[in-house]
Amino acid sequence: MKKALLYPTLIATAGLVSWTLGDAIIKAIDTGNFDTSTKPGDNFYQYVNGSWLKNNPVPSSERVWGSFSEVADRNNKNLRAIAEEASTDLKAEKGSCRQKVGDFFASGMDTLQLEKAGIAPLKEELTLINKIKTTDDLVKALAHHHSMGMGTLFGPFVDQDDKNSSSLIIKFYQNGLGLPEKNYYLSEKPEQKTVREAYVKHVQNMLQLLGNKPEEAAVQAKAVMNIETELAKASRTRVELRDPEKNYNKKTIKELSDITPGFNWSLYMGSMGATVKEVIVGQPEFMTRSAELIKSIPIADWKAYLQWNLIHEVAPYMHKAVVTENFSFYGTTLSGITMQKPRWKKVLETVDQNIGQVMGQLFVEKHFSPEAKKKVNEMVDNLVAAYKERILSRDWMSPETKKQAVIKLEAIVRKLAYPDKWRDHSGLLISRDSYVMNVLNANKYEIKRRLNGLGKPVDRTEWAMTPSTVNAYYNPSMNEIVFPAGIMQPPFFNKDADDAVNYGCMGAVIGHELTHGFDDSGSQYDADGNLKDWWTPEDKEKFMVKAGNLIKQFDGYVAIDSMHVMGALTIGENIADLGGLTLAYYAYKKSLVGKPVPTKIDGFTAEQRFFISWAQGWRTNFQPAFLKQYLVTNPHSPGMYRVLGPLSNMKEFHEAFGIKAGEKMHKGDGERIEIW
Repeated sequence: MKKALLYPTLIATAGLVSWTLGDAIIKAIDTGNFDTSTKPGDNFYQYVNGSWLKNNPVPSSERVWGSFSEVADRNNKNLRAIAEEASTDLKAEKGSCRQKVGDFFASGMDTLQLEKAGIAPLKEELTLINKIKTTDDLVKALAHHHSMGMGTLFGPFVDQDDKNSSSLIIKFYQNGLGLPEKNYYLSEKPEQKTVREAYVKHVQNMLQLLGNKPEEAAVQAKAVMNIETELAKASRTRVELRDPEKNYNKKTIKELSDITPGFNWSLYMGSMGATVKEVIVGQPEFMTRSAELIKSIPIADWKAYLQWNLIHEVAPYMHKAVVTENFSFYGTTLSGITMQKPRWKKVLETVDQNIGQVMGQLFVEKHFSPEAKKKVNEMVDNLVAAYKERILSRDWMSPETKKQAVIKLEAIVRKLAYPDKWRDHSGLLISRDSYVMNVLNANKYEIKRRLNGLGKPVDRTEWAMTPSTVNAYYNPSMNEIVFPAGIMQPPFFNKDADDAVNYGCMGAVIGHELTHGFDDSGSQYDADGNLKDWWTPEDKEKFMVKAGNLIKQFDGYVAIDSMHVMGALTIGENIADLGGLTLAYYAYKKSLVGKPVPTKIDGFTAEQRFFISWAQGWRTNFQPAFLKQYLVTNPHSPGMYRVLGPLSNMKEFHEAFGIKAGEKMHKGDGERIEIW
């Protein structure tokens, strides 16, 4: 929950201008995507991407479409070929990667089998729910749901202890809501009221698909809405969840029992197969309220809530009627999508989500060059060196804090392309018999694997992303930056591209993740990954003043209708974007030492190509309904503001494009915000 994410055959010449991928030629910088009627100093995002944005509307099956989507689409075509080939290999060795990928994919593509099975795969789970008579029965049922990866009521997960990163511990976090965020339940705005009404009807429809009578399902849906509304009232906001210190509350089981009277934790832990003395409670008030609700709300209502959580969690993997109803609400009503993705794409995403490291082994064998990993590693070296210089040059930091910052920077572990050690999935059973059971089996296997790690040394070789993922992350408890193979391709990276383009996008991605170690949240962790204050109070205060100025800047951006970017929600990512782009610029300059001065390519100087590369990496179109949801739930600013925000604060950008006073992006020397 605390990982900071980034998001979403070659022609080599002396002045590289394009890449060839299959039959497509992708230019490093394609001026055909520009809108030259817009001045660079008024809206650089529109200047670089205007024609692309106009010519690439969001497909009817997607919530958002941009550079990340294009790369993911290319990856998916490669993964599809791998999965389809594996699914036809009926002689694949049992337990092998090919057998697991092939059978999982085949089970999801077999729609005839899914229709024939209907809700039969859930019969055993429904029987367990129907047998609940007491609160202890309910506690056991909750543990059972959690053992299958469901977020019923609250969410337990095994992770590093924030203040003792060498050990694993169970953490409990608020959960249990079917709508995206607490204000969806509490806001009096007409739009939110309409969503709530549609949600209750959706819950009713789903419960009917489980076999409940319409009048019974209607009553149950209202009960579910009542429970979730009470949970929403007790939930912290997305901004409050950004504070790692506030969300770290270590308690003994006795102390946990004291704040949740009546909840049988001994029974719960036993049902989960866990023996622990201490846990971390993210939001104690939420757990207290959950225990109160268990005592005050009738068992019949809880049974309805568990039924809803069951069908809600497995809906994408069921027969057509369930999939269609699930899509109708979450796809169309909430996100504005009018058409479902092709079957193969949905199934492929499910396989990747559940056994991504298994499929990843097949992916990197065919579609990744070790030479690319070497080139990115060199870029990381230059980014780290540039960051060290930036830290030492900060006039707002004391020597003591600078020393600790450099120690942390130099301790950051880098993980590139794919794991050095693949995760063991030998005990995971995957077959062609049931798609939904393959998903649940994968969930059970992963949760059991994590629980089995309690009391053992933390495995610091672990990856939290699959190799084909088009993204990257920083994990403060590991103090690591991670870049999967999936993102190491155009427009983000190409080993034969001119350095200005590579540093402007992939270099800034690397810098972004490095900066997460020093944003408002990551800066609270030390070099060993422990939640520990290593700042002097004066330096921290100066840092927070600068962060506050950035919050105000982003609060001023109107994204759609009257909805603004939430500066406090997006501050960590905005700090990382500003810092990452700055670091990448100076790392690029460092890479030129001893080399000839780059000549213009496509009419642009190297410095201009650097900033153009950044802007084209964030080109993004949104479904309007989804953008409204995104603004209140996602810690990243929309793509336009990830371009305009950092660039308006960079003197180097002003100089590269001759930005003048009076142009909308212009900021004077005293106005620009500089942190790292």
